[in-house]
Amino acid sequence: MPPAENTVQPLPTTDDQPPQTIPKHRWRAMIVRLHFYAGVLVAPFLLVAAVTGGLYALAPTLERLVYGDILFVDVQGSPLPLGDQIAAAQEEFPGLTVSGIRPPAGATESTRVYFVDPALDEEKLRTVFVDPYTGRVLGDEPTWFGYLPMSTWLDGLHRHLNLGEPGRIYSELAASWLWVVASGGLYLWVLKAAGDRRRGRTGRLLTVDRSTGGRARTLSWHGATGVWLLAGLLFLSATGITWSTYAGAHVSDIRSAMNWQRPQLDSTLAGHGDHGGHGVPGPAVVDRLAVDYDGVLAAAAGAGARSPVEITVPAEHGHGVTVTEIDEPYRWTTNSAVVDPTDLSVTARIDYWSDYSLIAKLADWGIRAHMGFLFGLVNQLLLLGIAVGLVTLIVRGYRMWWQRRPTRGSDWAFGRPPVRGGMRGLSPVVRLWVIAAAVAVGWFLPLLGLSLAAFVAVDLCIGAVKQRKVKSDV
Repeated sequence: MPPAENTVQPLPTTDDQPPQTIPKHRWRAMIVRLHFYAGVLVAPFLLVAAVTGGLYALAPTLERLVYGDILFVDVQGSPLPLGDQIAAAQEEFPGLTVSGIRPPAGATESTRVYFVDPALDEEKLRTVFVDPYTGRVLGDEPTWFGYLPMSTWLDGLHRHLNLGEPGRIYSELAASWLWVVASGGLYLWVLKAAGDRRRGRTGRLLTVDRSTGGRARTLSWHGATGVWLLAGLLFLSATGITWSTYAGAHVSDIRSAMNWQRPQLDSTLAGHGDHGGHGVPGPAVVDRLAVDYDGVLAAAAGAGARSPVEITVPAEHGHGVTVTEIDEPYRWTTNSAVVDPTDLSVTARIDYWSDYSLIAKLADWGIRAHMGFLFGLVNQLLLLGIAVGLVTLIVRGYRMWWQRRPTRGSDWAFGRPPVRGGMRGLSPVVRLWVIAAAVAVGWFLPLLGLSLAAFVAVDLCIGAVKQRKVKSDV
């Protein structure tokens, strides 16, 4: 952190260091200390999130390289009907039940046929890859919501370190603190630039002062890089919070109360509900091999659900075949339609532009951009750049801490924390507002609130012990 400016009378400190001063910018003292402790203690979580997020951003590209032998085919005339391709996959796994199909979106892509496999985890499907021109089965892989094993592993690594639900605490803690650290850093950097201008020096925000050295040079790199990354860091923090465990539940509650959720498509066919009309049972489950899937695709496309799509075959009585648009670079919509397989009529549809609320659209676009899908390779490279930049921010932050260490005594001494007393410099009314805001934010972001309370408690205990030691030495 930059040295204190425009200071007043010295105050004693309890951090085993010489007397320091509290700056006239009262907010600065508090934010410096918060930024320091959050940087030191939360930065490891942010570092892991940055590294795993950068790897995950590359997943679509890595997937094409690793699984190219089953994802891509040579063009050989006209493709076979989808029904024939599904039959070829069924012959390979006669004991499994077809649950869906992803037709090829391009001439060189294979067809994916999804099977329910009791040997896999409940959320995973057995995906068989078929050459659409010859019907030859290219291979099979377990998939999770369309992800192949490499992407599934990288996604789990980023979300919960592949430790399951308990591991999600790390990613939620990182997302909850990221906006705090980034915003506080911006405030301090702008304040330093303003102070430099008052003293007749160049107030730099976006560039590095290469005329300096040591800790000042490190700080210059740290601050300028943080400003360039700020928008991306705030975006990743906000979108990461939306699907976290505890804060994400609050987001879901708010969206539900305001009717901002994604609309749900009803696949029930008219007259064939759960009770079938007048107690008459509904029709049997769809004969998966008898469905005209090419006709279903054409009907869904006419209703706005255009390739690339996934087809979901109903597993219950009285339900139609669902066709849903899937992610494609620069595609903004996820239209879907329900098609009656008996007469290929469209019985229900969701039009993205008319049926999604503005908040639902923004949330959907934000999540897809966070995952690197919205803008394709450009999106992935941007996420990778933000991840690398965040790693350098953290490394330079720790380096500043090291450069601040005492030069006498142990070679492994830690850097001194900023001076206490930030809250004491605020008026009683402002203190109440700060505490109330902290409680409100802590309720909405529980892991941030709990960790902040732990920081404060530990800091107060250390301060009390050191104050007692100072008094005893007097």
